[in-house]
Amino acid sequence: MTGVEFATVPAESFDSADTATSTARGALRWARLADEVVVWSESADPVRRFAGAESLSGHAAGLSLVTQVGKSFQYAHPDVPVLVDHGRHLVVDGGDVPAPTAAERGCWRVEALAADAVVVDRPRAGARETDPTMGDLLGLLSRSSYEGHLARITGPHTRHSTSGGFLAAAESVSADLKSFGYTVSEQSVSVGAGVSRNIVADLAGSNRGSVVVTAHLDSINHEDGVAAPAPGADDNASGAAGVLELGRVLATRSWHHDLRLILFGGEEQGLFGSTEHVAGLSAGERDRIVAVINMDMVGRRNTSDPGVLIEGAPLSRALIDDLVAAAATWTRLVVSTSLSPFASDHVPFIDADIPAVLTIEDNDTANRDVHSARDLVSTLDPALAMEILRMNLAALAGRLDGIPREVG
Repeated sequence: MTGVEFATVPAESFDSADTATSTARGALRWARLADEVVVWSESADPVRRFAGAESLSGHAAGLSLVTQVGKSFQYAHPDVPVLVDHGRHLVVDGGDVPAPTAAERGCWRVEALAADAVVVDRPRAGARETDPTMGDLLGLLSRSSYEGHLARITGPHTRHSTSGGFLAAAESVSADLKSFGYTVSEQSVSVGAGVSRNIVADLAGSNRGSVVVTAHLDSINHEDGVAAPAPGADDNASGAAGVLELGRVLATRSWHHDLRLILFGGEEQGLFGSTEHVAGLSAGERDRIVAVINMDMVGRRNTSDPGVLIEGAPLSRALIDDLVAAAATWTRLVVSTSLSPFASDHVPFIDADIPAVLTIEDNDTANRDVHSARDLVSTLDPALAMEILRMNLAALAGRLDGIPREVG
């Protein structure tokens, strides 16, 4: 019989393996998904010796890693056995997993499960010493202000990228950003046969670097069609409202680096806005960017503890570390991290060798209301969003190298 024998064990048990089991561990391959570790071998004996016979999960033709948006893979292929379900990341029986079609490539991907690798980590960072004015800056974040942004952004019937509702939302956020003191411009974005736009807001600093904060403004209803209601409260008014609220607070200080806020169009159709924006940057403009933080779905609490996933790439490690430390210092968030970027507006920056991360609610696949008329503000937990904003603001302030004085 070909294939592999596999088991799942708690990460704590895997890390603290005693001498008797460490020999068996040496004969195993493993992959960590937060609090679980998948162990496997071509024969059952080392798996049994390490995990215990009662823990042996079974036999698979092979092991594949799926990264998905929502539950897109599971909806498309309910017949494929899921061996480990960590929401955005799945380990599935890889014996006969179909490749995504062209239309599905932005929804999910499949690859061989890498051996001896961390797919999702659960970092154990301690609090850092910080600028004594940081608490004052964080205190400027306002839940009522954030909820006001949410209400205005979700007002249109839909924010489909080429719709009048999207243009109305774009004009609304543009007016807000101008009122905060930003210089605002628009970028036209081609989306199929239609046109959308990016809203770009700049706040000049006193140095040569640039820090970028992004979210997509558009929404979509996959269940009922383009013309159907698409309030897109979690996906992604929650992130767009977060950009506005962070922008409002950050505009009250002077910073060494320039600050750029971007609200993208065309994300739901395939990252059109962010891809065109990055493609339009000169080599010098790319080199100036020291950090990009993208927010996509930060408002729905899907776990008992408030959780966030920070997703980047190896070149984003330092930025991820800053965010993990900010969460430990200033929030109650349970943090997971991943170096496997996929399907949001941080990806075009990473592809251009720019350090970027996605911050997204943990276990986002539990939200079955995205891309439907049910993605309403009433389903959100603003307290979770505010915790994620606190983390992001603290990390951004450190990256911007703030001068702790008020403007004006």
